[in-house]
Amino acid sequence: MNKQFVVGVAALMLASAAQAETFAIQAGRLIVDAAKPALGPSTVIVTDGRITAIESGAVAPAGATIVDMRSDTVMPGMTDVHVHLSLNSGEPWYARYTQKYSTAYAVTLGLTHALEMARAGFTTVRDLGGDTSAVIAVRDAVAEGRFPGPRIKVAGAPLSIIGGHADQAAGLPPELAAAINDAHLNPSVCTGAEECQRVVRGLAAAGVDVIKIMATGGVLDPGAMGLEQHFTDAEMKAIVDMAHAMHLKVAAHAHGTQGIIAATNAGVDSIEHGTFLNQAGAQAMKAHGTYYSATLMAFSGIKGLLGTGKLTPAMEDKTRMTIDAWGKGLNLAYRNGVKIALGTDSAVAPHKDAGQELALMVTKGGMTPRDALIAATKGGPDLMNLSAQTGTLDIGKYADLIAVQGDPLVDPAAVQHVDYVMVEGHSIPMKGN
Repeated sequence: MNKQFVVGVAALMLASAAQAETFAIQAGRLIVDAAKPALGPSTVIVTDGRITAIESGAVAPAGATIVDMRSDTVMPGMTDVHVHLSLNSGEPWYARYTQKYSTAYAVTLGLTHALEMARAGFTTVRDLGGDTSAVIAVRDAVAEGRFPGPRIKVAGAPLSIIGGHADQAAGLPPELAAAINDAHLNPSVCTGAEECQRVVRGLAAAGVDVIKIMATGGVLDPGAMGLEQHFTDAEMKAIVDMAHAMHLKVAAHAHGTQGIIAATNAGVDSIEHGTFLNQAGAQAMKAHGTYYSATLMAFSGIKGLLGTGKLTPAMEDKTRMTIDAWGKGLNLAYRNGVKIALGTDSAVAPHKDAGQELALMVTKGGMTPRDALIAATKGGPDLMNLSAQTGTLDIGKYADLIAVQGDPLVDPAAVQHVDYVMVEGHSIPMKGN
């Protein structure tokens, strides 16, 4: 072998080693895996974005950047499997039709809310509905390090029936509805198995990470269309089959009982909301290995809109009906052993408040604090096939970690007090920094 070549390679390796960035995150309490007992005072060593060692006590390796969190619990970052980064909370239903909601504006919202989610302790989020080009731009800009934020996966425009939950023309005067449809601003509204499969192919070609389907109506639909099944069984099966053929998972927005069962039997990978889940639905989800994302924060968000004039009368009726069932679906799923992942549906409630979901999973859903924390840290990565990268603080995984005040294994509200966040080895700027 050429001696100069060997010397050159060695020099490059030494230079690379010299440039390696090392952090030592010192913890008063360390949760490596939410399913296991916590450790006492420990130090997590991070090199070039990966966890390389866990040492007992407060260790300070030479040349490492010391992150002193000895008064806090250091734990895996949380994953939110249901967010809408490009939308604002607290706005009237017609806000998306105003002049400011351009694609460019949606991108700026997405980047702003991505940072809010990271500061709230979420190191991975899944955006389940927004302008396809906008959410892909947000995802890629954050992934490239141009803006701070969590790891982001996106669905783009959700599939909907005509007049369904994601039909942008629904509830509008005929002239405006025709203009929206003529301008092809409803790219994911489809009818029939073949047409819906074409939409799935188009989203896959655009580069989305998951397919979102509106299996039932929505609470915030402006019209009186109910919350039961929308797509036919055949249409849902065709959508799921095509998505899985394209190596994409399917998340189903589903409130009504029959829609939940139909979507589950069609093979979707997760049920979102699941408000009126019944025993048959829970058993079907358990049998299929379907994940449940309860989005309990969304109920607090819509409850705050009652009587404000921001909802149509039909929306108010559906809101009151769903609030009566708040948390019951999650409790039923939990008692039946259904797999659970934390999801919030932010922006129905503010993105910055997403950490409140954990406490609601305990108080409304009847979960233990530990099981809620497992759902918040490990459920999402398992659902999204990211468990080899994140969800625990095992050596070799990405350094996705947060420091919180208190012990979240005992008090789920502890995650609402976040002092430090690291995503893939990069410290997130917190407020005031």
